[in-house]
Amino acid sequence: MIVITTPTGNIGGRLLRLLLESESREDVRVIVRDPARLPGDVRERVDVVTGSHGDAEVVDRAFAGAGAVFWLVPPDTAAPSLEAAFSGFTRPAAEAFARHGVGHVVGLSALGRGTAAAGRAGLVTASLAMDDLIAGTGVAYRAVTAPSFMDNLLGDLDSIRDEGVFTDTVAADRRAPSVATADLAAAAARLLLDRSWTGTGSVPVLGPEDISPDDMAGTMAEVLGRPVRYERQAPDELAAQLRGYGLGEAFVRGLVDMKHAKDDGLDAGEPRTEHTTSPTSFREWCERVLKPAATA
Repeated sequence: MIVITTPTGNIGGRLLRLLLESESREDVRVIVRDPARLPGDVRERVDVVTGSHGDAEVVDRAFAGAGAVFWLVPPDTAAPSLEAAFSGFTRPAAEAFARHGVGHVVGLSALGRGTAAAGRAGLVTASLAMDDLIAGTGVAYRAVTAPSFMDNLLGDLDSIRDEGVFTDTVAADRRAPSVATADLAAAAARLLLDRSWTGTGSVPVLGPEDISPDDMAGTMAEVLGRPVRYERQAPDELAAQLRGYGLGEAFVRGLVDMKHAKDDGLDAGEPRTEHTTSPTSFREWCERVLKPAATA
């Protein structure tokens, strides 16, 4: 039995499809708040536990008989602290891993461990603490560690389409790894389907190249056939904007601190090798995801 959290999300949903399309004969169980959001052809092939995977009673039911779990903490923009949003949300599951003898857990986390910025990186610092919490339960644990997602640009879709502009807080010429969420789902699927690994560790997924915001603007312009430019936003301006949307102070501060750390090289600490490089280039992502969304 493999248990999937966030099965209607961008990563969890892709992962679920990969597992169901694989040759594995293991049963799949999902934890979902609203089962109606699962596609019909998926819902009839999985065991469904309804509720939040931050709820102790829900995970106690879901992990009974489970051999492996995919763990992803959904963003909580109203959490009173980052500790509550990550480790607090995860603690009931960590206790249930041990109680039910779950053998393997694959979690989604972030790059940055061991870097000078790791302790002041907001959301990333909290995610690394969550990894330590899970690893401390005694399960075999792999954190799939990611840089910034290419897919985050979909949050600027209207601005890219209508004004030819996207924003971030990092320097326009800073090259850093960037990954497609499809590659993260594929990495998680490999770990869940072949559980010959033991102990704890991380599996970095870096995409195929380091790329700057200016590089991204040029590629988007070529793929979309229209001018696209990058505008650097001041962190304080971003924070004010997020507060205006009603996001809580802990999340806002955590996001801004993460942005500062990324501009200081947070994602540059992991060597690029054949094992950490994933296939989807930014151009391919633009052609497969951004362009269809921009022309819909």
